[in-house]
Amino acid sequence: MGQTLTEKILDDHLVEGELTPGEEIGIDIDQTLTQDTTGTMVWLQFEALGLEDVQTELAAQYCDHQTYQFDFKNTDDHRFLRSAAGTFGAHFSRPGNGICHNVHKENFAAPGKTLLGSDSHTPTPGGLGQLAIGAGGLDIAVAMGGGPYYVEMPEVVNVRLEGELEGWASAKDVILEMLRRLSVKGGVGKVFEYTGPGVESLTVPERTTITNMGTELGATSSIFPTDEQTKDYLERVGRPEDFEKLEPDADAEYADEIVVDLSELEPLIAKPSMPDNVVPVREVEGERVEQVMIGSCTNGSYEDILPGAKMLKGREVAKHTEMIVAPASKQSAEILARQGWTAELMAAGVNFSEATCGACIGIGHVPASDSVSLRTFNRNFEGRSGIEDDSVYLCSPEVATAAAIKGEIVDPRDLAEELGDLESPGIELPDEYDGSDADLIDPNESIDDELIKGPNIGDVPLKDPLGDTVGGESILKMDDNITTDHIIPATADILMYRSNIEKLSEFTLSRVDDTFADRALEADGGTLVAGENYGQGSSREHAALCPMYLGIEAVFAQSFARIHRANLFNFGIVPLTIDDDTYEQIEQGDDITVVDDVGAGVRNGEEQFTCRVNDDWEFTAQLHASERERDILAAGGKLSWTKEQATGDSGSGATPADD
Repeated sequence: MGQTLTEKILDDHLVEGELTPGEEIGIDIDQTLTQDTTGTMVWLQFEALGLEDVQTELAAQYCDHQTYQFDFKNTDDHRFLRSAAGTFGAHFSRPGNGICHNVHKENFAAPGKTLLGSDSHTPTPGGLGQLAIGAGGLDIAVAMGGGPYYVEMPEVVNVRLEGELEGWASAKDVILEMLRRLSVKGGVGKVFEYTGPGVESLTVPERTTITNMGTELGATSSIFPTDEQTKDYLERVGRPEDFEKLEPDADAEYADEIVVDLSELEPLIAKPSMPDNVVPVREVEGERVEQVMIGSCTNGSYEDILPGAKMLKGREVAKHTEMIVAPASKQSAEILARQGWTAELMAAGVNFSEATCGACIGIGHVPASDSVSLRTFNRNFEGRSGIEDDSVYLCSPEVATAAAIKGEIVDPRDLAEELGDLESPGIELPDEYDGSDADLIDPNESIDDELIKGPNIGDVPLKDPLGDTVGGESILKMDDNITTDHIIPATADILMYRSNIEKLSEFTLSRVDDTFADRALEADGGTLVAGENYGQGSSREHAALCPMYLGIEAVFAQSFARIHRANLFNFGIVPLTIDDDTYEQIEQGDDITVVDDVGAGVRNGEEQFTCRVNDDWEFTAQLHASERERDILAAGGKLSWTKEQATGDSGSGATPADD
């Protein structure tokens, strides 16, 4: 039996386990990436592990979230990250150089390589045939130190593309169609592998738009084969030597197949407040729009901004609408400027932002109250834009620009008919990606050889080894689809504390219940209860680290998002699965105690644990964990476990009460 492309790359990097779906495997990692809101903790953990040099082929540290540096804490973080990259041997991308996924795509992504990144949209380079996976920061630190990355072998799903995109349909509509069909939970435990005759019609930038938002499906990764389009792109970015022909075997077997006829797609839009709330644009036409944004790691590249520039040439943005372009990389902005398109956009009434994640996480360009914002981003979770009860729609650059011209949501096909002289701009790549690389510092050019820690840089908190009892008050009961934005918000007033866990923990779950952190500390330990898909969204390990710091011992949920589940193990919080009836019966404030000897049960491979509620009734919770994950839990988390593996020392770390 032949292999899928995913299986081929995994097989080439396999160090432990077998490629059987659902079984844990360990793989070698070729490249890593970190960004500034997750990277500080990664490098502190790297230091805490006693590691001296990066062992992967390549490591890259990007500064893309806090680029405005409106507080010294942000700037201190960037200085620390620069010093860490120089001290340990990583590339460093200065603030303003661009979003990690786009800069990595332009400079380092390569077919057949594995990439592990501390950002959930790390799978973006799958459009170049790279197997890229998002993970928690501690997993990145271990991988940079030469350790394997462990993940459950995913099912590989064949997404067969037929036909070609026509008219005003775009690559964004391909992934929106996938979300419409499958939902934000439809990709859990899966890799989406794109095949079929329609693949060759898509450029690499179009492919990376699709693989980027595979994350919103909950997928482990998404990947395209390599072909002449891949070769052409690598030649344009000046890296032809990185090309390698990669494709699945003709007799490869897939877990499932999804067929998408590109020629049948029409402009789509995700309504508030979930990326899978997708409908045709024509269903919501006429909705007044006060803000339009083109940007983010999904649709912020040169190829995404150029269509808007072409559509706006000789036109103006509607008077009641603000339009902002936030390039995904400085290189894209530079090329647009040299070609004159920046001036065209400005003349039309468009404002430019720095090349940053910024508005995507609620930093800058926060929408007005009771207004509609159309964005080419990947997430529209409620409140993520920086204001609660926001009304954010997700769409392609073409749909966004049409709305900017009209001042309301409009299908670009209808706008073209109304205006008479508006043509579909299509996709166009520059002859050469010839922007400056002055802001990308090679390890050999580093100016730092020791860590520089400002007053906001804290230590990595550790948890004691798992004891015999786990439980406590159910401090908070939550609904389905609680995101990491709910658990640890990424707004400007909070993001600056990502390297200061003691302070950051004060904001834990504040978007669900602003009394939670105080109540958790007062309870001196406790539990969380959640519905399905708990922890979806960002890879931020702080969403596990802060609850651990506050004394949370276990999370009872109907299901967990992949990265967050791994982060719970990494920080010693027991992730227990419960059924629908149990979830409905538990009340916030109930006292939940795992009756069994938890420490022994975890170590001995027990999968079911009896839990008692208020001494009134009992339920059974499931622990789905590999032997390695059980060892990590028993040690109190991955940092302690990794140090034990290296030294044989089983010492314990400090809890909040010991600090």
